[in-house]
Amino acid sequence: MDKLYIIIPAYNEAGNIRSVVAQWHPLVEGIGPESRLVIIDDGSRDDTYQIALGLKEAYPQMVVLTKENQGHGATVLRGYKYAIRHGADYVFQTDSDGQTLPSEFSKFWRNRKKCGLLVGYRKEREDGLDRIFVTRVLRLVLLAVFGVWIKDANSPYRLMRCSQLKEVLRKVPKDFFLSNVLITVLYTKRKLGVYYYPITFLQRQGGQNSIDKKAILRIGRQAVGQFLALRKRIR
Repeated sequence: MDKLYIIIPAYNEAGNIRSVVAQWHPLVEGIGPESRLVIIDDGSRDDTYQIALGLKEAYPQMVVLTKENQGHGATVLRGYKYAIRHGADYVFQTDSDGQTLPSEFSKFWRNRKKCGLLVGYRKEREDGLDRIFVTRVLRLVLLAVFGVWIKDANSPYRLMRCSQLKEVLRKVPKDFFLSNVLITVLYTKRKLGVYYYPITFLQRQGGQNSIDKKAILRIGRQAVGQFLALRKRIR
């Protein structure tokens, strides 16, 4: 029986974490008793971690971790490495803001033997024009820097086989901020099998986004510099 670890990073998601756990925990239960839902608190300033800990009795296949605040990229890397260390066969990552649907996971799991990397392409998006614009600019940046055309490099809906992911992570710098983007580039460049499936992407279901327009611009400038520095290493 394949063992699945679902990795969900969380930062200041006290308003969402209960509903997100309630939505996603049944998936790991249905797949098998050794599968886990892993919530990783990224040094939240609200009660996200305490609320998640309080849910463990009701959701026995949930694991709750916490760490200092380092950002989304470092947090998902921590989750991927945790899954690999604990013997997961597959790892799936989504976010804690309620924008993705567990009901769309079944097509990914049915096709898991294709892994590689199965990515949820955010075809229907309700998260605003700013975010859509960022995705399109990122696509052009990756084409210019790495020479690959990627539909949705940073989608928070992705399934990977852990044995293969372990090797890919060797090329990802520790705590890299846009780690999902770089992972997608590596899978694509190495022709490791990247498959896209359209998914629904809702508005944030509660709370506020931790990254505003100024932060997006700052992250963008930083990312371009990092990508350029990594180009030779990836080639």
